[in-house]
Amino acid sequence: MELSIQIKKYRTELHLSQEELAEKVYVTRQTISNWENEKSYPDLHSLLLLSSLFNVSLDQLIKGDIEKMKEIISEQEIKKFNYYGSIYTVHLAVLIISAVPLFMWLGRYAYIPFGILFIITEYWALKVEKLKKKNDIQTYKEIVAFTEGKKLDELHKAVEVGKRPYQNILKVIISAGVTAMICFLIGVLMHLFLN
Repeated sequence: MELSIQIKKYRTELHLSQEELAEKVYVTRQTISNWENEKSYPDLHSLLLLSSLFNVSLDQLIKGDIEKMKEIISEQEIKKFNYYGSIYTVHLAVLIISAVPLFMWLGRYAYIPFGILFIITEYWALKVEKLKKKNDIQTYKEIVAFTEGKKLDELHKAVEVGKRPYQNILKVIISAGVTAMICFLIGVLMHLFLN
């Protein structure tokens, strides 16, 4: 990152040692060393102090790092999306697979564990939806592009935005059909094995 080079450059121009700079920005010498060796990144308060001490604008100090910071944030969003998506998928599978056995074994008492599983699954679904909304991704193509760290061009994005209402209706129909089919199959298998 450029910031490490900038800090070292301005520190040497002012003829300051790492320890002297550390005293002026209220951190340890090791912290300054970590900044200059790209092991850590200064917080906002420290950046403002450095900017003031070096008598340069904040923009000039972090020159080149803004794009790198955007890439890091984007990577973190993708990892978070994939993580939440994986957890949601596992919970949804457990919810669907456990529905019929729970109700066959526990009768109406099955509403308690099933309700708990349902609430947990919905929690993860909401986290996934929140990330989708934050990054303006809804359709399958948009989601795939996002998870690969890519963005659709303006024309493709406009086409995908136009597809959203139809895909939402289709998702509901397919989800209901798949869920009903899985529950039916589990019910048939339970009936065969228990009789």
